[in-house]
Amino acid sequence: MTKPLLQGIDLSCIRDDRVLFVDLSFELGAGQVLLLEGKNGSGKTSLLRILCGFREPDEGLIRWCGAGINDNQYHADMAYIGHLDGIKKELTVLENLSVALALGQPGSYAIADALGRVQLAGYDDVPVQALSAGQKRRLSLARLLVTQNRLWILDEPFTSLDKQGIKLTETLMTEHCQRCGLVVLTSHHDLNLPGVDVQRIHLS
Repeated sequence: MTKPLLQGIDLSCIRDDRVLFVDLSFELGAGQVLLLEGKNGSGKTSLLRILCGFREPDEGLIRWCGAGINDNQYHADMAYIGHLDGIKKELTVLENLSVALALGQPGSYAIADALGRVQLAGYDDVPVQALSAGQKRRLSLARLLVTQNRLWILDEPFTSLDKQGIKLTETLMTEHCQRCGLVVLTSHHDLNLPGVDVQRIHLS
């Protein structure tokens, strides 16, 4: 059995006096994916924000490699992509990836290779504000490739992507898991990740 690296223990979240979830627990190990499902407003994004350390759970604990997420290198091991792409629109494609690399550890891809992988080769000097919504999403995926983060936390990663972009994202997630990475994501899309152990939590 895969040794758990990421653990949620008896998590509860209350927002605007409404209980989103209570006594929620899970374990995720190397090579595994946790898919959060549920209708809008069910608490999926709130749970992701708790996992990222952006807010505290009302009850419960998050552990990474057996320690609290504020007690170790958790944030260096974690990469988050939310509804917003997390890129600087006033910078070029290359400048955005250079900033990401300067703030993190080098990943599996050089910048040029990452741009080729997400089909943005030749866009190095293009300002991000000139990109389409789908291209901006691809650039956010390139950020994951150029930096070393074992845990990917992705909020609706298929937004604005066409069928080709969705397939590419699924392939990148599969390859990340094959390298013993972990992925936590929300999605209304039916995942196709061959050979990957996908755990599911449905929030109502």
